[in-house]
Amino acid sequence: MTKDNGGYDDGYSSSDCFWGASPGSLVQSFLEESPDLSGVRVLDLGCGEGKNAAAFACRGASVTAVDCSAKAIENGRRAFQDPRIEWLVLDARAYLTRDELFDVIVLYGLAHCLSSPEDISSLIQTALQRTRPGGYHFLVSFNDGPHDLSAHPNFSPTLLPHSFYVDQYESHAILTESDSIIYETHPHNNIPHFHSLTRLLVKKVL
Repeated sequence: MTKDNGGYDDGYSSSDCFWGASPGSLVQSFLEESPDLSGVRVLDLGCGEGKNAAAFACRGASVTAVDCSAKAIENGRRAFQDPRIEWLVLDARAYLTRDELFDVIVLYGLAHCLSSPEDISSLIQTALQRTRPGGYHFLVSFNDGPHDLSAHPNFSPTLLPHSFYVDQYESHAILTESDSIIYETHPHNNIPHFHSLTRLLVKKVL
C-alpha cells in the first residue's frame, strides 16, 4: 500500500509505544465534547499502535483498528488492552472493500503514504461510502508545505495541497480545518524535524 514505511517499523521495534498514549489533538478536542460514545462504531485506518483507537474505546465506542504493520499492531495490543478494540493487520484499502458502516472513521497519517493523488482520493471517497450519514471523518495528512524529512531518509510521501483534501469533502460539512507546521522528535532516532500538516474534522451530510 505504501511507497515506504517511513522508518516507522524501526521505531515500533525499538520503542514499546512509539507514538505515545495520548490521542491526536483533533481527536482529543472531539472527545472532550463527547464523553459517552457507547454504541458508536469507529474505524481507525492506519492506526499505528492505536492511541486514537484506545481513546475512543475508553469513551465506550466499539473500535476496529487496522494497520499494515504487524509490529505496530503487536505494540498496540500490549499497550492498550481494551476488549472494545479489534486489532487487524491489513491494508486499509483492502479493509474498505468490506460492506460495513461506521459512525466515525479516523485517517491519521495514512493518506500521504499512498502512491498517487488518485489513490488518496479513492481512499477518502470509499471511506465516505463506509460512513453512516451524520458520521465523522478525522483526516490528518502531510501536505505540500515545508517539510524536514531528515528523520525519514527513505520515505517519499505524496505531498498534495491542503486544498486537495478540503476539496475531497466539498459536499460535506467541514467542522474543523487547519494547515500548520508541527515540530517533533521520534524516540528511535532523536532527530528534530517538522512537517506541514492538514487537519480536518468532517461531518458527512445526509
